[in-house]
Amino acid sequence: MSIDPRRLLLDMFQAAVNAAAPALCVPAHLPPRPKGRTIVVGGGKAAAAMAAAVEAHWDGPLTGLVVTRYGHAVPCKHIEVIEASHPVPDDAGDRAARRMLELVAGLSPDDLVIALLSGGGSALLTTPLDGLSLRELQHLNTQLLKSGAAIDEINCVRRHVSALAGGRLAAACHPARVVSLSISDVPGDDPVNIASGPTVADSTTCADALAVLRRFAIDVPASVMALLTTGRGESVKPGDPRLTNLDTRIIATPQMSLEASAEVARRAGITPYILGDRIESEARHLGTALAGIARHVADHGQPFEAPCVLLSGGETTVTVRRQGRGGRNSEFLLALGIALQNHPRIFAIAGDTDGVDGTEEIAGAIWSPDSAARAATLGLRPRDSLDGNDAHSFFEMLGDGVITGPTMTNVNDFRAILILDRAIAAGS
Repeated sequence: MSIDPRRLLLDMFQAAVNAAAPALCVPAHLPPRPKGRTIVVGGGKAAAAMAAAVEAHWDGPLTGLVVTRYGHAVPCKHIEVIEASHPVPDDAGDRAARRMLELVAGLSPDDLVIALLSGGGSALLTTPLDGLSLRELQHLNTQLLKSGAAIDEINCVRRHVSALAGGRLAAACHPARVVSLSISDVPGDDPVNIASGPTVADSTTCADALAVLRRFAIDVPASVMALLTTGRGESVKPGDPRLTNLDTRIIATPQMSLEASAEVARRAGITPYILGDRIESEARHLGTALAGIARHVADHGQPFEAPCVLLSGGETTVTVRRQGRGGRNSEFLLALGIALQNHPRIFAIAGDTDGVDGTEEIAGAIWSPDSAARAATLGLRPRDSLDGNDAHSFFEMLGDGVITGPTMTNVNDFRAILILDRAIAAGS
């Protein structure tokens, strides 16, 4: 059997992305047409594509507004699409969030609100609570993203400083029915962490948010501390009567995408093993750990026999130490490659399914057994690039970056480590 490892890895990544395409996963979950009005709202990197899917399959009048990342817009006829900044909110997103609250004010029990939520919504559906300025909110987001905090910890803070997060958007829609369609990008698929939970109750508290800030020694403005210490930032809690007419549906998940990728591997004659869809860790530490497992599989046939592929998803974190160009997937992959020590039968890919790893239009990268040797000919030192948080530059110079452009969806990180047996490696 002969395979092209690079082609197989790219096909598996594309299958993971395709499994979460809004055009495929939105239509089956649309609710019946209501007696009253239908208003579509939402935010995230997939929000515009989700809105287009709603329009294509809706049998009545509708209006609405969704916010997506710059470059992720999809034309819609009846739903306004606004582009804004991610991962740090900007004025465009702030204005859109305020307009969204106005759009859902004064609804009746006969009206329907369809909320379209996906990864990136936490930054895109953001306007500060009273007492905070947008600039202060931007500073807080920047500090959180650099801190190394996990996504649930970051979103806990966000839910207590934003005027739409933590159930506030759903509360503003009361007494209308709210149907939320979410594409999950978070470990565990908890709706409260998808776009920071604008349409679900939140059981975390201001005290929890303060604990996150203290744990990671995050310096925040006095106004943020006042909001949290006084409890004025408290989110909407379970049992709130404004949240009694909700229908929350998770329509695409990381696990679904991993299963789609696994099927591609099977068709190629490679046995897939899904290690988990909610793996969280410092990116470089996870890379080192999974390299150790992959080497043991390749050298000892334990706990799996080659040929096989190890698949995983979730969301790693990066503690920024330098000012290099690198996202969490590329940093994971570079750490993995260093720890593989040029193993001749192990290949890997890591990428963000939205097509953006970090802040640049680079989905991720591929590691091959010859990557280190090719880097040496270019004068690149993998360890220096890793220490400088500069994995994007490293893989870009090798020509091994994975660039997809906006995928219009987001089910978070995708990682595949391909381990060949000696026979296949010899023929590849």
